[in-house]
This record gives sequence, structure tokens and C-alpha cells, in this order.
Amino acid sequence: MTATLEAVQYTGKAHTTGGRDGASRSSDGRLDIKLSSPGRPGNGTNPEQLFAAGWSACFMGAMGLAAAGMKLRLPAETAIDADVDLCNVDGAYFLQARLNVHVPGRA
Repeated sequence: MTATLEAVQYTGKAHTTGGRDGASRSSDGRLDIKLSSPGRPGNGTNPEQLFAAGWSACFMGAMGLAAAGMKLRLPAETAIDADVDLCNVDGAYFLQARLNVHVPGRA
């Protein structure tokens, strides 16, 4: 399913050079990072960590909107631990992810 142009509320843009061992910079300059491959030496982060941070932040935002729609507030201590795995099956790479949501006071 593709959203129509009228439905797009924001587009994040980044320019990346050097692939996994390069650098990435957002169009507004607010993100300017070095990249390093997982398990290799380097000072940068890797795309899987960026996916984990971004996805968990977006999911928490969606939870907040859903809670507000039900006239509830998420506790300030609400947290999400995101695990993003880089997988390889028969030479085909893919990502899989798990979001572990922690809402204090909820089982």
C-alpha cells in the first residue's frame, strides 16, 4: 500500500557515503554520524541500531496518540527496548525486529 502524496506528513532525508563504514547526514544537518559495521572496530553506529532507535521512538509516539485518544496518559517511565536483527538465509539478507514495551503499572 502506498500513501498518496496528500497523506505524507513528513519525509526524513539523509545522504550516505561509504555504506556501512561511511557516514550519513540528514538534509537539515541535525543528524551527522559516522557508520561502522556491526562487530567491527570503529567509532560509529550501525544501521540496525538506527532502525531500533527510530522504530521504538515512532512506536512510542503512536502509543501516546492512541492513549490520548482514549483520554489516558502514558507514564513518564514508559520505555521500549528494540532489538533489530540482521539476518542471512541462503545469501538473502533481511531484518527482523522485536519491540519490548514497558509500561509501569501494567502487566
